[in-house]
This record gives sequence, C-alpha cells and structure tokens, in this order.
Amino acid sequence: MAVSMGNPHVIFWVDDVDAYDLGGFGPNIETDPMFPERANVSLAHVTARDAITVRTWERGVGLTKACGTAACAAAVAAIRKGLTDRCVTVTLPGGPLTIEWRDDGHVWMTGPIEAEFEGVIDPETLSWSVTQREPA
Repeated sequence: MAVSMGNPHVIFWVDDVDAYDLGGFGPNIETDPMFPERANVSLAHVTARDAITVRTWERGVGLTKACGTAACAAAVAAIRKGLTDRCVTVTLPGGPLTIEWRDDGHVWMTGPIEAEFEGVIDPETLSWSVTQREPA
C-alpha cells in the first residue's frame, strides 16, 4: 500500500517484520521508477486492534531505529484498511510511539524523546543561502 505522510511511503503487510531482508531489498524499492521522489519502505504487522510493529528503510538514510512518518503512515493505512482502531501503539526497533488519527483529520504522534546532540551554531552559517556559492 502506498501512502504519503509528508513524504512517500510504501508499506508491505507481513506476518513477521524480522523475517525479511529489508536492508537488502529496501534500496531497490526506494529508488524504483514507480517512486520518482524515492520512497520510505516499511514492513508492518498488525498484532492487535491497537498495536502495529514496523521496520523501515528510510529513503536516503537506510535502516532506521525509528521513523515517525513511517509510524504515522502505517497507522493511517491500517485504519483505512479496517485493521486497527484510530489510536494505536506502533512499535519500532527504537521503541514505541502512540499514533492517533483524530476525527478532524490530524495525525498525532506521541512518545519518548531524548537529546541526541547539543552544540552551538555560528549565526553566519545560518545566513548562507543555497543560491550563493559555497564558501571556498
């Protein structure tokens, strides 16, 4: 099932998300001509009316521990197919996220967070434009 959730996703519904070599075939599907902007590739398994397990090959990145848009896309696709309720826990290799597709059409994602990096950016770096030449 193909879904767009800010970026293109293709979801394969399987019985066991770990039984397939996603790292082997993910890059081929990501770059298939069917997806001119490339696509995130997910394996998903509905384990209960309120639970889905997902693994994702993220376009341009590779296998990921978590992909929020893939979790949202899998949840919305499962809801549209009548497989789950409108609020589900999506379990990814990096941990669980709660995804709710509200009646107003908005999709809400909640889950744990942790800091990955802290640093200081030179304000001059932020003023650089893609229309300017890269500094030598």
